[in-house]
Amino acid sequence: MGTVTRTVAFTDLANYTQKVSRTDREGLRKILADHEQLVQPIVERNGGRIVKNLGDSFMVLFVSATDALRAALEIQHMVTGSGGISIRLAMVTGDVEEIEGDAFGEAVNLAARILAQTPSGEIWFGPGTRVCMNAAEIPWESVGRFRLKGIPGEKEIFRSVPKHKCWLPDPLVQAVRSNNLVRIRRGARPPVLPPDPVILLEGFAPGSPALMDAVDSLPVLNPASLWLSAYNIASEDRNQWTESGRGLVIGTPEALEESLLEATKQITRTSGSDTIVLEVGVQADVELVMCGLALPAVPLSDVVSSYFYDLLPDARWVNRSDRSLLRVEVTPSGTRLQAMANGITVNGRAVPSGDSVDLRDDDEIRTPSGILRFEATNHTYAGLLLQDTEMRLGVVDGTTAELGREPNHPGLAFPDRRGQDNIRWCPGPRAAKARAHGFTLDRALAGRRQAALHVYGDNLKLTPLHERCATYVLRDGRKGLERADFEIGVNIGDRVVAGTTVVAIRHPDGE
Repeated sequence: MGTVTRTVAFTDLANYTQKVSRTDREGLRKILADHEQLVQPIVERNGGRIVKNLGDSFMVLFVSATDALRAALEIQHMVTGSGGISIRLAMVTGDVEEIEGDAFGEAVNLAARILAQTPSGEIWFGPGTRVCMNAAEIPWESVGRFRLKGIPGEKEIFRSVPKHKCWLPDPLVQAVRSNNLVRIRRGARPPVLPPDPVILLEGFAPGSPALMDAVDSLPVLNPASLWLSAYNIASEDRNQWTESGRGLVIGTPEALEESLLEATKQITRTSGSDTIVLEVGVQADVELVMCGLALPAVPLSDVVSSYFYDLLPDARWVNRSDRSLLRVEVTPSGTRLQAMANGITVNGRAVPSGDSVDLRDDDEIRTPSGILRFEATNHTYAGLLLQDTEMRLGVVDGTTAELGREPNHPGLAFPDRRGQDNIRWCPGPRAAKARAHGFTLDRALAGRRQAALHVYGDNLKLTPLHERCATYVLRDGRKGLERADFEIGVNIGDRVVAGTTVVAIRHPDGE
């Protein structure tokens, strides 16, 4: 029997394993029955067929990718109103082989792997579904690239957004909390803009003349500071808006309002056993600012022979992207910049797209997303690429803030870039083992809890928390890194370097 193109969807009861341990048999039967009674009629109403009932999970086939996503959105809407169970869904569109009512194929395997990554209450789907669906009917956004168990390479994964949800991108959350977000609604008078605003346009139809007029009325801004709120948006309008690096916030006006309100609520900061509530707007005494990319030297432990990172228009560093402005590659012979777009200069000299230059200490790099400075360093680093970002954390006198991939609250979380496409491996079994176990520079060189900054008036102390991953300090006005093997004093203006991340210690008013 031949293959046919279908959308394979899985539904799954979130946290079912934990429920089993604390629910009696009658309660479990009710949970499973509620799951089936909710899912089955919605699936059938949207042209789907349940292939397998796995107890806490269903495998479903749809002829139409759009119908599959519409069913998933309806399920999440019904779950929200039920006040009981929580469901996650994942789907992939591709070739499957149907045998005696069952389905087999790569699409089935990929959908199951995506389901394993999907958080409770969300709908994730693969690139095949994104291509086949009617994008104007389905509100969606990217959640990033993932390396999935048993699936070669990286896969970009997407999320469908129910009407009751709006996931604010980190730059907007930071802008809300720093009182730097400017909301411009259609028909309202343009407000006076503060320095370095982050602008959110609301109520404008994507691609409309009114939207273009609103953009044209603004001063020249970094495109990464300009965001549009939309729910359903056609592919052509989406591409036109985002191709220059501008951002999208996907959500209904009601869900957006709820998310913005959540971002402005009290921030609960915990230090040891004490809880300190900091009202938004209260002046912090110290600010931690994510301010650059640290470049470990190579070869690295007989594992990495060279690697690169790509810079996006919104000033984020990623492993690889076809939208990058430039690429920085670190090899044993040095650090090299390759322009991937127009508008790149090094020390005032233009670097045409496709050309490369070697980076030297104190080189100034200008890009459409801002200005970077390359600083050569010692120890185990080839250098630092320094540029302030909107990722920052205020710290109040008498508290402690952590740094790391998963720091305790309050904390500033390091980037955790998944995937290995940016790494060239050393020969030998050690590199092969590291590659098989999902090695990345972000995860190998920085811990979940890497370091802690203690603020006591003018007395600032930095304590390393990870035994294996080193923490360094770059003193203000000095060259060279200082390793922090135990608690050391630090000052405003110093930078903390750990893994691939640079964090500046600043005064909140920028001094």
